[in-house]
Amino acid sequence: MKYYLIAGERSGDLHGANLIKAIKQKDPQADIRAWGGDMMQAAGATLVKHYKDIAFMGFFEVVKNLSTILGLISFCKKDLKAFQPTVVILIDYAGFNMRIARFAKQEGIKTFYYISPKVWAWNQSRALKLKRDVDKLFVIFPFEKDFFKQYDYEVDYVGNPLFDAIADFQPNPNFRKEARLGQKPIIALLPGSRYQEVAKMLPSMVAQAYQFPDYQFVIAGVSNLPKELYARWQSLFPVKVVYDDAYNLLSVAEAALVTSGTATLETALLNVPQVVCYKTSAISYSIAKRLIKVPFISLVNLIAQKAVVPELIQDEFHTQRVQTELARLLGNSEARQQQLEGYAFINTILGEKGASQRAGELMVKYLQTH
Repeated sequence: MKYYLIAGERSGDLHGANLIKAIKQKDPQADIRAWGGDMMQAAGATLVKHYKDIAFMGFFEVVKNLSTILGLISFCKKDLKAFQPTVVILIDYAGFNMRIARFAKQEGIKTFYYISPKVWAWNQSRALKLKRDVDKLFVIFPFEKDFFKQYDYEVDYVGNPLFDAIADFQPNPNFRKEARLGQKPIIALLPGSRYQEVAKMLPSMVAQAYQFPDYQFVIAGVSNLPKELYARWQSLFPVKVVYDDAYNLLSVAEAALVTSGTATLETALLNVPQVVCYKTSAISYSIAKRLIKVPFISLVNLIAQKAVVPELIQDEFHTQRVQTELARLLGNSEARQQQLEGYAFINTILGEKGASQRAGELMVKYLQTH
């Protein structure tokens, strides 16, 4: 069978790669074409577009790049018609993928969605569009199954794919030495994987290096972004950068400052106390504030349905507030212990590893029986 996968971010590339491996186990002759990244390509997909060329964040940033995005959508539609896949498999990346879902439905192409758009967070009417355009939806949070039931939409809960990545991770015992980090305790900085968010987040993160002289601050950099983006801060603050190795960095970190997104849950599953941070353009934030329907922005707090980790959003994300919240997590503090207890609770909610495996097996089964 022929599969066409679309992932628009780094995390989608990881989950897409694991999904491809599962599909190939059940369908060894699978012909897979994809928008994604290096991991999906290594797993056996023919890469059409790399996510680094299509990742835009925030309402203002999307509007500013609208002509580029519309051009990419048009190209994708033409490529889909030329390839004529058995199924289109969409992975997160809602703004782009929901448009492609509508197109695929109109073209009579079967459509699966893995890692649902966060329609429960804002603009919940989009749940009806998913029901209309997506043949099978595979969700990764337990509460999503109940949410979609409100719309008479039966979905498959497959577990959370981050468990796969975390379970497969083996810390490098020589990481400190190889990364030249020495033995000074580490605070990890995870500013994100997209240019705009890293540029927004890093200034207040790196500023903490002078506030905590007994710690070394290490940025989890990504190699698909320009090195100059990190180097400018290294010239101003005593911070180091480790590229494409966030898990090993977190494995030796005492605490972390993390941009809201998938990384907050990864940090929690690796048991590292964190301060969640988020800042976007004033226009994007103003729009989002009116639309968002949930009480938290971090996946950690959303899953727990309570405040496990502190969230510093927009105007609250400034040097002094970050310093205060970070200080509360260091040493053997009560705040630190409470956060770790919250992490243990989240682990019991999310279940076991194998989400991508289960999703891949179900997808092939559905295709073979319908």
